[in-house]
Amino acid sequence: MREVLTLITEEVTKAFVSCGYEEKYGKVSLSNRPDLCEFQCNGAMAAAKAYKKAPILIAQEVAEALKGNGMFSMAEPCKPGFLNLKLSEEFLAKYVGEMSEDGRFGLETVEKPKTIMIDYGGPNVAKPLHVGHLRSAIIGESIKRIGKYMGHNCIGDVHLGDWGLQMGLIITELKLRQPDLVYFDPDYTGEYPKEAPFTIGELEEIYPTASGKSKEDPAYKEAAMAATYELQHGNRGYQALLKHILDVSVTDLKKNYENLNVSFELWKGESDAQPYIPDMVQKMKDDGYAYISEGALVVDVKEDSDAKEIPPCMILKSDGASLYNTTDLATLVWRMKDYHPDEVIYVVDKRQELYFTQVFRCARKTGIVDPDTELKFVGFGTMNGKDGRPFKTREGGVMRLETLVNEVDEKMYEKIIENHTMSEEEARNTAKIVALSAIKYGDLSNQASKDYVFDVDRFTSFEGNTGPYILYTIVRIKSILKKYAASGKSAEGAEILPAETASQKDLMLSLSQFNAAIRGAYEETAPHKVCAYIYELANAFNRFYHENNIMGEADEKKQAGFVRLLELTRDILEQCIDLLGFEAPERM
Repeated sequence: MREVLTLITEEVTKAFVSCGYEEKYGKVSLSNRPDLCEFQCNGAMAAAKAYKKAPILIAQEVAEALKGNGMFSMAEPCKPGFLNLKLSEEFLAKYVGEMSEDGRFGLETVEKPKTIMIDYGGPNVAKPLHVGHLRSAIIGESIKRIGKYMGHNCIGDVHLGDWGLQMGLIITELKLRQPDLVYFDPDYTGEYPKEAPFTIGELEEIYPTASGKSKEDPAYKEAAMAATYELQHGNRGYQALLKHILDVSVTDLKKNYENLNVSFELWKGESDAQPYIPDMVQKMKDDGYAYISEGALVVDVKEDSDAKEIPPCMILKSDGASLYNTTDLATLVWRMKDYHPDEVIYVVDKRQELYFTQVFRCARKTGIVDPDTELKFVGFGTMNGKDGRPFKTREGGVMRLETLVNEVDEKMYEKIIENHTMSEEEARNTAKIVALSAIKYGDLSNQASKDYVFDVDRFTSFEGNTGPYILYTIVRIKSILKKYAASGKSAEGAEILPAETASQKDLMLSLSQFNAAIRGAYEETAPHKVCAYIYELANAFNRFYHENNIMGEADEKKQAGFVRLLELTRDILEQCIDLLGFEAPERM
């Protein structure tokens, strides 16, 4: 189905043309004065200069041309030259009725699907997820889901931090604790054990201990750097340990991401890019892009149009070691080789924008990506506490993500159990579902690039612009539909009738905006637009609910039309929250 705004613009454009004006003046937008009209056209204002005519006269002509058009119940000129429009109740009911018959509610899939790779998550192995990982995971997952729903082939890659000094630190500490492990025997040629010599709990303790020692003991840090070098240059035992570290860490990471309803098609890491580095570096040298500057290998990425200086992109350090730049560029090499994506989206802290500008320019300049492959940086702001500073534990440390989720779960459980309508088991399960909505909606309802305050009390409220409010609306609809079905009635095949009241029409108008809202969220890589849409829709439904006695409606045909509206509202809300990465319970 085509979008309502497109259909309206076509009719208004025809009217402009029939009056002798150019097509370009017929563009229509949503009204910024909903108290006066539903849609507006400002074309007469722009046409006035070109045609040397008062804009109100042009608007009057166009309004006259629209008289009798069944799409509109009002087409009214307004000084100094606006054209105010309202849809006819009959047209709107027919449009919403067609939406309810369409499995995608009127949203058309893209004509030319793209392969889009989304780099989000970015956890380091051997370390627990903390609140700093929350935004990348939540925003990236929603962007992926929206892209898939539009019809694209979207591939999420967790991009693990599994290379570099942190691995050398773990190996060094493990060698101190268990020097007799076969991995440290340089003469060993057999197969290494399949079971890891540590648990995830032990691993999460080993890394911070090793990191602390390296800051205080230069010899220890030297040993860790040597271990890192050996790992990166083929030490069999160390590479076997790396595999164990990955296996144990990824199992734990998957469990934690699963609790957030976040998934990845690929569990690749920096180590997967290593085989591509030597050839990539050599090609940069051979093609004359890479050169030595102060001992390091760099590629110039500045452009004449730069307002501020963009430093060269460093490819190798003076000692020949690779950097994040090297790994990210090599990752693009294998992504192009294996998937040939049309677009690669990076969901990362916005403070890394300069870094990604360097990487993107280097990738383009050296031919790593094709000219038509889009590289997009989606930078997100900081998640802060109520004090306006980055979110911390009460003790001032970085909070584990698992701890945060559990705290919100407990807060929701306390609220739900107060009603005494559920068993403890059902209350626990429901609390988990609602808590996830509180966390995700609390994050996603903010524009990604902006900092926001993580306010547990506000996010877990059943009132206002929150996840629990959206879920409560869905559950309310489900409850009414269950009562309707229990009465032995069915709305199957029923017609959605033209609105008779403002609240009925407002609900239909909100429903009709679904396809435009999702398309806009996709095109702008902006999940917060989905949140804004469903908040508006939930408000429109709740006004409709309070002003119309659905179950008490005596006219069965009219009641069945109401039920069809409820079913469509429920289905659209549930589709939208799925795009945001959470679901609704059956009751709350």
